[in-house]
Amino acid sequence: MRQHSSKWMLAAAMASMVILTSQPLQAEVLEKASKAGGVTVHYKVVLPSDYDPARAYPAILALGGGPQTMNTVDNILNRNFRAEAEKRGYIVVAPAAPEGELFFDEGDRIFPEFLQVILADYKIQDSKFHIAGPSNGGIAAFHVAAANPQYFLSVTAFPGYMWRPSAAKLQAISKMCVFMYVGEFDPYMWHGEMKTEAAVLRAFGAVARYSVEEGQPHRLEAPAGASGGRLFDGFEEAGKGCSK
Repeated sequence: MRQHSSKWMLAAAMASMVILTSQPLQAEVLEKASKAGGVTVHYKVVLPSDYDPARAYPAILALGGGPQTMNTVDNILNRNFRAEAEKRGYIVVAPAAPEGELFFDEGDRIFPEFLQVILADYKIQDSKFHIAGPSNGGIAAFHVAAANPQYFLSVTAFPGYMWRPSAAKLQAISKMCVFMYVGEFDPYMWHGEMKTEAAVLRAFGAVARYSVEEGQPHRLEAPAGASGGRLFDGFEEAGKGCSK
């Protein structure tokens, strides 16, 4: 009886191991805090499931919408970035606005020091990021990229536009790939502002794509959720150099 029991236990253990190893690995999500711009910045980092610290990875700076709190960080990671980052091997860094100051306002003081902190902690391909976000996060993405163009390959807003636009600010991001998405039924000023800025960027020679998402409100279901791969298709195109 003992022999049969031992064999059964061994078989059960082996079956459990097969089940565990057959399940897809989850990307690791770290919650961290660092000093930058004279304040403490709280942020999360998504690392690929097979993360190797000796290897350089493409990276995204993801900025949340609304109040840009840690709640919005969690929302954008779960809704827009984590699954595809895990699948495609990207590092995603998502900070919360320091002391409640939005990133297109006083919160921008953490840059570029915060980016230098990330570059010191992780190997990032070519030491450049893609920057992306929805709504306030999209506005912040344009603002931060224009102020620190040497750190970015692309800007993606879904939706978003340049805060207090000027020719100089748009010229600053004209060497990046710019992807802009807005819902067909978005009720605010997003359509006109985004379309105008995309045209100005193209006049500067930039690759700037403006897409109206049919049937969508302000909070886009696409390119978020199951269609989130479209965001990463843009990042990958930007990594290779965008074509017009």
